[in-house]
This record gives sequence, structure tokens and C-alpha cells, in this order.
Amino acid sequence: MSREPSPTKSPRERVLVCGVLLDGMKPEYGGELSEIRGLVRAADGEVVGPGIVQKRDKPNPATLMGRGKVEEVAEEIERYKPDAVVVDNDLTPAQGRNLEKAWKVRIVDRSELILDIFARRAQTRQARLQVELAQNEYMFPRLRRMWTHLERMEGAIGTRGPGETQLETDRRLLKKRITDLKKQLAEIEARKLREVQSRSEHFTVGLVGYTNAGKSTLLNKLTGAEELVADMLFATLDTRTRQWRLSDGRVVLLSDTVGFLRRLPHHLVASFHATLEEMLNADYLLHVVDASHPDAAEQMAAVTKVLSGFSHHTRADAIVFNKVDRVVDRIELHTLLQGVEQEVIFLSAATGEGIDRLDELLRKQLDERSAVVELRFPVSNGRLHAMIKKVGVVSEESVVGDTTMLMRARIDRGALGNLLRDGGKELECEYLESPRVPISADE
Repeated sequence: MSREPSPTKSPRERVLVCGVLLDGMKPEYGGELSEIRGLVRAADGEVVGPGIVQKRDKPNPATLMGRGKVEEVAEEIERYKPDAVVVDNDLTPAQGRNLEKAWKVRIVDRSELILDIFARRAQTRQARLQVELAQNEYMFPRLRRMWTHLERMEGAIGTRGPGETQLETDRRLLKKRITDLKKQLAEIEARKLREVQSRSEHFTVGLVGYTNAGKSTLLNKLTGAEELVADMLFATLDTRTRQWRLSDGRVVLLSDTVGFLRRLPHHLVASFHATLEEMLNADYLLHVVDASHPDAAEQMAAVTKVLSGFSHHTRADAIVFNKVDRVVDRIELHTLLQGVEQEVIFLSAATGEGIDRLDELLRKQLDERSAVVELRFPVSNGRLHAMIKKVGVVSEESVVGDTTMLMRARIDRGALGNLLRDGGKELECEYLESPRVPISADE
């Protein structure tokens, strides 16, 4: 009896990597081209050969690298027969065309590779639309290189005329698609904004950091969630928000989103702006750093650079040095503290070491943003009683005259505002202590 043929997994693309280290770009501690190799693996490719790097003051406008290096890469292509060459730089349309002619193989630049990884990882409709928008905006000026056969006039016998070239038609259609994508994203973003505003009763904490810093592992550890955790770049694209119950019973909302990267494509940052803005508008921002990475300081600087491009947060409120269990000599951790002015926590999301100190830090932040109040309401209103215990720390609770419940509690100002609105006339509130952190103008 013959067996049904089973589908086989498509073979991994064999990729040769190369790049130019321009003036001002620091070499990677993990070895030359180490990050782009990780990106190729994240795209399910297989790196062949040692890779080639050239140091230059400025890029060659025609081919990025010098003539000698172009010939050297051509020799490597002949030796390893790769399916594609990945260049660890952004190429202009002209540079891409010239290199393809010289090497006679498919060329993928850094931005194109990152966009491909994002396309593979996108799960929600918003993420897929954001990736498609970034890809289309990247593709628009490069149509001539990507579709060289479209320069001829379109039309068969009897339909030829002065019309437009196929290339121009594609540009017009692509431009319309970009407009449509922006419109769809605007609708989704308006809905997401309403969702974020509805969470105002909770203190919100955002996790930001370099890709693969361990943000998802930390989210799972703190909230008991089971989000995807993988030792790969860009394992997370969509923002995930979960409840984190602190040791004193109070609940905060913890959010995790896409990781950052050095030289992140500007089209991608623009497309994911709403997703990042949602994250950065959190009440408190934790910058998670892989303390065991040899390039940790550079990764911290890359994240800070992205944060500085947003209006709400120019930097994180606290630095969380993760993966300390992998650090052999912990004295080296102190070198990462140079220039750091924020609160610092050392922990391991994998082992749980230091989680108690992070819990303590967040309880302290909640206390500073909370008011101590005395609340009175009818004993019969069990819903209010449960709400107060959920959002605040109750220090005193008693029944006055058999009909009135008196509770003294410390409650975050946002949650208190919602509580007073929902309680209506039945809830009386007396302020015993105001929040120590002043309310900003945008709250």
C-alpha cells in the first residue's frame, strides 16, 4: 500500500552576509556582522561563509563599498553559491541595481531583511497592516530595481497607445494602497486609543528594550501569562497587556511590545508609531536590558535614541538589568551604570532573582501617586466594597452605626477618580493625604 506523500519543509535559504562599517559606527562586540547573522537566522536563513566587512569614511554612492571589496564579495559568491546576499546597510535604489549587476544574485539590504522578519511575525490585523505599510513605503522608490521588466509599455495587439508605462501604473496603484493602509490604521488606532483610555483606573507599566532582552520572559514571570518566549530577534511584535498583582494585592497593567534595534528602518518606526506611542504613554516605563550581552551599553543607547523621538517619554523611568544569572563576574555590571540617573534593578526573569525588589519599586511608585482617603458608603453596597479592595491598599475597615461602612485606604489617583465617579452620591470621600507626585498637565 502506497503512503500519502507528506509535505516537506522548504529548504532554508543560504545567505552570504557583508557590510560597510562607516565612520561613527562602532564595531559589534559579538564579532563583525554578528547582529545581521542573528537577523538572518530569525528570517529562517542559513549564513554561509565568514562574511566580509569594509571600513570606510563614507559610502561609495554607486556600490556602497569600494571596487576591490565588490570583487572580493563576487569571489565569495562564486565559492559558496548562496541564494542571496544580505548587506548590513541600507542601500539606495542605484546601489542595489549596481550590486545585483555585479554579483548576479538577489540582494537584500538591512531594512528589507528586518521588514521580512516583521512580516513573518505579525499576528494581529494591526501589525500586519503596519508591516505592509512599511514594506510598501520601502518598495515605492525601488520599483525600478525590483521589477525591471515593467519599464516596457503595457498592452497587447490592438490596445497599444500613448498610455502610461506599467512601472508608472504600479507606482500609482502602490501609492493608492499606501493611502488605504494609512486610513485603515487610523481607524484601528482610534479604537485602540479608546481602549487605552478605558484602562485609566489602573496604573500602567510599559516594558521597552532591545530585541531579545527578555521582556516577554519578564512579563510571563510577573503576570503568570504564557506568552511566546523564544531566543530570537523580534519574537514579539504586538503589544500584549496583562494584569500584574503586586505583593500587597494591588493590580497594575503590564505591557510588552516590539523590541528595538540599532539602525531600525525609519519606515518601520513610522508605521509602528501608534503601537509604540501606546506603550510609551504608560504611567511608568521600564527599560529592560540584557545585562549578559557584551554589547549591552550600545543596546541601551539604541533604545534611548528611539525613545527620544517620542514626545511623552524621552527616557525610561527605571532600568531593569535582566539575565544577571548569566553574568560570570557581576562586578562588570557596574560599568553599565555610567551615566545612568534612573532607578536601577538587577534581576533574572528566568530564576526569579530580584523580582521582589522590582515589586517593591512599583509599590513605592504607586504610593507616591496615591492619596490616603477615608471613604464612607452604605454597608449594603458590596460592589463598592469589592472595588475599593481591588484598586487600593486598605489600612482600616469598620462599620459605623450598623448602616455605614468606613474604609481608610491608599488609592492611585486615576483609580480614585473612577471610583468616585462610579460611587456617585452613595460614596463620601475625605482626603487625609495627597499624592506626593504632582499631577502633570496632561492628566
